[in-house]
Amino acid sequence: MRSSVMLLLPILLPTICGIIAGLVPAFKKDETRRVLVLAALAGTLGVTAWQIFTEGSALALLTIAPGMELRLAVDDVTRVFASLIAVMWLLSGIFSREYMKHEGHRSRYDCFFLMSEGAMLGVAMAGNYITMYLFFEWMTLLSLPMVLHSQTKDAIRAGIKYLLYSFAGAFAGLLGIPFLLKYGTTLNFIPGGVLDPALTEGHEGLLLGVAFAVILGFGAKAGIYPLHAWLPAAHPEAPAPASAILSGVITKAGVIAIIRVVYYQFGTGFLSGTWVQTVLLSITLLTILMGSAMAFQEKLLKKRLAYSTVSQVSYILFGLLLMNTQALTGSFLHILCHSIAKDGLFLCAGAIIYKTGRKNVDELTGIGKEMPVVLWCFTLCSLALIGIPPMCGFMSKWYLAIGSLDSAIPVISWLGPVILLISALLTAGYLLPVVIHGFFPGEGFDYSKLQKREPNWWILVPVILLAALAAFTIWPQPLTDLAKRVADALM
Repeated sequence: MRSSVMLLLPILLPTICGIIAGLVPAFKKDETRRVLVLAALAGTLGVTAWQIFTEGSALALLTIAPGMELRLAVDDVTRVFASLIAVMWLLSGIFSREYMKHEGHRSRYDCFFLMSEGAMLGVAMAGNYITMYLFFEWMTLLSLPMVLHSQTKDAIRAGIKYLLYSFAGAFAGLLGIPFLLKYGTTLNFIPGGVLDPALTEGHEGLLLGVAFAVILGFGAKAGIYPLHAWLPAAHPEAPAPASAILSGVITKAGVIAIIRVVYYQFGTGFLSGTWVQTVLLSITLLTILMGSAMAFQEKLLKKRLAYSTVSQVSYILFGLLLMNTQALTGSFLHILCHSIAKDGLFLCAGAIIYKTGRKNVDELTGIGKEMPVVLWCFTLCSLALIGIPPMCGFMSKWYLAIGSLDSAIPVISWLGPVILLISALLTAGYLLPVVIHGFFPGEGFDYSKLQKREPNWWILVPVILLAALAAFTIWPQPLTDLAKRVADALM
């Protein structure tokens, strides 16, 4: 790989602009700061695209100790996640320009919104374990103020829960570093893993226990059971655009870390067929079912979407832990599909809250008559997440089911597709009633009280773009080809 100091730009640009937005008096004025924020987000998208599509870029930043350095690098996994991060942050930032008018402390929000993007890009662009871990922790600290934003008692409780679960999980993730230093050849991310067979001989049981703890720990950020409770607590308290990136993007930090640990550090050759794989697959299936069931029962819209995220991100983890090409293709498809659809759903929920103040599902009867564009966007994103053929959600679940059947893992191989089908039905059960009652309120509905409440274009544009991306997945071949390419590179 060639060295490129310009790899720092995607991380530094939003970080520096965030500091300016929060601390420089000249940018305390709302309009000036909003211009800075949008320029920073657009610029970050540009420099990210420029850097990640430059073949073979790598940068050694600092040597901390022998065998431990801060290192950035670009590969196919980086390209998928960095692109997703930059696009979703930009769309959420556009939405925030209008939405945050009814929230206080906008300067603080903009500061941490931008800085957390820089940290998240650092996780995606990390070239080794230690770099990924440091950015992972940094991202948790920088995203915390968005959960605490309203400063209510509930927000503070949610923020403490988010911090404790994230730090507990990351502490377990930290356990991997000394063991990989002792039994591996490097902390750099090498496809296939870095364990030295001569050093690991006789210590396989210990290393399997460490791998289990590390994967489960990083899974806390992805909402895996039993470390999922921060998600339904944090999402209702954070502003809607922050909820969108927490659900659609920041949960993927856990996914990135697990990909790197499984495929680039311990290696599938070491983990495949072990109790670690079987137990973790069982936990992901439990999480899928539990999250869908909890979402089905939940009446608060944003909390329903949060439980949905608990379920949907474990679809991704299930495919990753099956450790075969078909399932891995399904995982990468679902990474893209879930981020597009779930960001769209949270922004639609935010638009409804912004214009009507309604937060409960039972209050949304007839909302399609008042906000038809928003509810149509909600509908398209819902169909993508449910997996109505031939949308991307269907294709991702199809590959996951085929990968499960191909795995030949006792019980898991047939139980996986069954759980996926039940979860898809539950997903339809908790999303489609919002659409049906929103557009068809019934005979008893009082039409005389209807008002047109469609939000302005600052809110509508990102919502429509996400719905259009969800609709584009009716032609899933480009995304499928991308997912297959990345999966093939890992296997």
